[in-house]
Amino acid sequence: MRRALALARARAGLTTPNPSVGCVLVRGGRLVGQGATGRGGRPHAETVALTRAGRLARGATAYLTLEPCAHRGRTPACARALVAGGIARAVVGCLDPYPPVRGRGIAILSKAGIPVETGVLENECRALNEGFITRVRRRRPFGILKLATSLDGRIAAASGDSQWISSARSRAIVHRWRRECDAVVVGAGTVIKDNPRLTCRIARGRDPVRVVIDARLRTPPTALVFTERSAATALLVTLVKNLPRARRRYANPRVEVVGCRGRDGEIDLQAMMAEFARRGWCKVLFEGGAHLAGSALRARIIDRVAFFIAPKVLGAGLPAVQGLETRRVREAIGLRNVSVRRIAGDALIEARPVTRPR
Repeated sequence: MRRALALARARAGLTTPNPSVGCVLVRGGRLVGQGATGRGGRPHAETVALTRAGRLARGATAYLTLEPCAHRGRTPACARALVAGGIARAVVGCLDPYPPVRGRGIAILSKAGIPVETGVLENECRALNEGFITRVRRRRPFGILKLATSLDGRIAAASGDSQWISSARSRAIVHRWRRECDAVVVGAGTVIKDNPRLTCRIARGRDPVRVVIDARLRTPPTALVFTERSAATALLVTLVKNLPRARRRYANPRVEVVGCRGRDGEIDLQAMMAEFARRGWCKVLFEGGAHLAGSALRARIIDRVAFFIAPKVLGAGLPAVQGLETRRVREAIGLRNVSVRRIAGDALIEARPVTRPR
């Protein structure tokens, strides 16, 4: 199962809208076939492993990070392919929450007389596809909020300068996250101040869709996020009432303009994330700035926070989060599953926001 997980992790972020799945076939203590989901979700991991194993799949044990699909889409059901391939046993990491599959893939194998063991390294298998699972269950992508701050919680100095607060190694990790996410999101203020490219600058990287949230159309059409050459599109999200003007202002084949409902002049981030889910996106990385961070936390669309804390004290400047309007300590957003690790000289703190009833 660890081998199957490694195969699937290597494709993380490349299989949208499908989950990234690993499959390993073992017969007589020998690996006879293996595979992972292909780019864009095809071919499926089971198909690749069965093809590579050929006749040696008969009598083998199949190790699967996720329950095999049970419905016919653009390809036949993988559960039926495993039965036809003659496997003798299946070990499944976690069940697939997608309604056409949920429990049905296991049922097909069991009905064919194939013993099935589930829940092996389940937490690791679920974490691998937390974006897909969130999209299916909550009808929105998994949201990650990343911030690089000084020890005193500033993301920029008093002059607005922010390059660079975090270390080069910390920034390399963020580029890896960009590769694994379907979109990276920033506010108009960040584009105006920093003019970022928001591309993935690592070997064999994949650029995410670069999203700018701009309710007032302040972002210059000449910004790098709109003009940088990339295989990924740039997306400008604005209020519905702004659409005609936005399409004129950002008339560029590399830019897509999307209208979203809003309130008090701000974009409805929950509605925006629902639109992202309809596009099949599983993971979205929010990178800045302070107002967007506060708005995303307030909208409860963040599932993981990742703060890179640099060993620097600025004493003044822009705070990491604005707009939460917390008046009492007890109203603070609690965090669970907190982990801390050193990245060069920085401390990376990751945690999950505690969901409170409305």
